[in-house]
Amino acid sequence: VQLVESGGGLVQAGGSLRLSCTASGRTDRMSTMAWFRRAPGKEREFVAANFRSSRTYYANSVEGRFTLSRDNAKRTVYLQMNSLNPEDTAVYYCAADNGMILSQLRVETAYDYWGQGTQVTVSS
Repeated sequence: VQLVESGGGLVQAGGSLRLSCTASGRTDRMSTMAWFRRAPGKEREFVAANFRSSRTYYANSVEGRFTLSRDNAKRTVYLQMNSLNPEDTAVYYCAADNGMILSQLRVETAYDYWGQGTQVTVSS
């Protein structure tokens, strides 16, 4: 599975961005799709995930502001980000896995496939 993110950029606080992640290759191995992010000087952290094409889970810090959706026909997962603030500045990564268990959903080492990341910068 190859994952390619797009849609990052520079936005003012309060603005919105939509990230996309398009998959190719063995897409039957991407039942769980997720977004993580790494802010400057910090560890990579969980943002949101769609668990086995069913329920979607969010980090507390983005709940109510971010929305993950997926279009399986286009092999694409999206992250709609609204009400952005400077603390959302990070490199955003798309991740995928086929054998995910719920207790590991927020653990980056549980994912087999990663994109290269896309930068999101929110100015104050």
